[in-house]
Amino acid sequence: MAAATDSLTRVEIARLGELRGRLLHLHKMLLELERQDHERRFGRVSTGELLQLVINNAQFAWLGVISALLVEIDEFINGEEPATLIDFEDLISQARSLLTSPENEEFKTKYQAALQREPSVVMAHSAVMRLLRQDH
Repeated sequence: MAAATDSLTRVEIARLGELRGRLLHLHKMLLELERQDHERRFGRVSTGELLQLVINNAQFAWLGVISALLVEIDEFINGEEPATLIDFEDLISQARSLLTSPENEEFKTKYQAALQREPSVVMAHSAVMRLLRQDH
């Protein structure tokens, strides 16, 4: 058994990369739903306008929880300091908690609504959860 402070193996780093990819896909599905809702009310938006909405509009703020987790994963994968097994387990735990029992009420409410209304979100959620259930 490796010590918790040992650097990650290639397999664990690859798993974090796969988690990042699956979370990114889920994030894109959720962002698209918010974009569609916004466009139904206010008309079409360009990619640049969407970026400004994501940064500045409260309707999109709940997606920041996933964005922050993606940034954290990127920092571990690409950081100057090697990530440890504790880091790896913490990221897996954060992702699992976010998608199964989020503390952020706004995220929880909007995420559950997205799961109820959009099959592509269910599929993306399922893909992330399959990865999170794997033993490392």
